Order: sequence, then structure tokens, then C-alpha cells
Amino acid sequence: MEKEKAIQIGGKIKMVLNQSKIARLLPDFFYENKPFNFDLSVNNKNMPTFDMSTPRDFTEYINTTLLSSGLIWGMGGYGEKRDFYQASSNFINTEDARDIHLGLDLWVPVETEIFAPLSGTIHSFQDNNKFLDYGPAIILEHTINDVTFYTLYGHLSRESLIPLKDGMIINAGDKIATVGQSTVNGGWPTHVHFQIIGDMLNTRGDYPGVSTTKDSEVYLNLCPNPEIIFKI
Repeated sequence: MEKEKAIQIGGKIKMVLNQSKIARLLPDFFYENKPFNFDLSVNNKNMPTFDMSTPRDFTEYINTTLLSSGLIWGMGGYGEKRDFYQASSNFINTEDARDIHLGLDLWVPVETEIFAPLSGTIHSFQDNNKFLDYGPAIILEHTINDVTFYTLYGHLSRESLIPLKDGMIINAGDKIATVGQSTVNGGWPTHVHFQIIGDMLNTRGDYPGVSTTKDSEVYLNLCPNPEIIFKI
């Protein structure tokens, strides 16, 4: 019998597909090479302070870490408390700074192809072009066992958005995007931000990828660890 994965989203428990129906999000090449598990949290005392006004230092840190480890790509970040978002006013409000990361970062080269892990439709898409924002992002809508949820893909290329239309049918394994360069992805080292969302909260083309510490329990409940459907 094929394994099924239990997933809880916003308090709703559902069985999300057997392994054979979850497609790979990245090209096969990456799955043939294990990733480096990055810790970009405030707990990593060995991580340098970056000049966030340019992606140069951050990119050098990612590339140097991968080179020294002998690995070609990296992943990690779900639930991490990070302090570098405060370089952008986009993450600061009058009550509390947003610093709890809600998605999974996949540190891969520019133009890496991104595939839909599950079948669904295009919910919405948008170029969120603020400093340290997603840049181009795509949100897919999925309904399984009568429960609807969403997956978000951020820091994409602008070309990825051109052929899309709301409601477009996407099959598991379909190519949906490519990773964008730093000049269009919000000013980050090249990577894709992958996030599961239980309730879109009336947003389209965008959704918080980082929460305040105060609201983190609510958001982490709505956005469970994407590794549950990221095949590695």
C-alpha cells in the first residue's frame, strides 16, 4: 500500500495524497545531490551580518558555504527567527517586526525550473517588487478530500508570469516557473520560497512569508512545514 501523508492546516486534518501523486518541485538533478541545510536564524552565531542593501554579501555567503561543504544547493528556514528582514520597511509595523519565516527556502541557481508538486489551478500571481519582497510570485489552489489549500512560490523570474491566467489548470509535474535573478526577486540571493497556506485571508498574488513573533502560532498553524510535500 502506498504511503499517505497526514497534514494539518489551520486545525483541519486531512490525508494529502500518496507518495506517487506528489511530483518533484525541482529538476531531478538536485534530488541526486543532497542539499546543505542552511540555518539563517538568530541562533546561528557563525553567520555574518549582511549588508542587505545589496544581495552581494548574502550571495557570497550562500555560495561559499555550499562550496566548502562540497554541495551544490541548499534548503531550510521553516519557522526560523531571522533578524535581517528589518532592513526593509516592508517587514516592520508599529507593534512588532516580522521575523518568523513561514516557508521553505530552496537555494538553487538562477533559471532553475520549478514544477508543481500537486495538481490544482492558478489562484493568483503578481510581481511583488518591493525591497526584500517576493518579486514575482505564483499561488496555486489545490482541493483534496474536499479540503482546499494553497501553495506559494516566490522569487521567480518575471517571464514566469507571462503565460499565466487565473484559474488555469495545472497538473502535478507541470513546469510553472523559473527562479529569478537578484535584480527582480526582491534583492535576494537566487532561491525559491515555497510555502503551504491554509487560508489566503482575502489576499491575491501575495501572502505573508514572514510573521511577527506575536502572531507566529496562528501563521505557523495556517502554514505547516512544506517539507511534508517537498520530495527529497
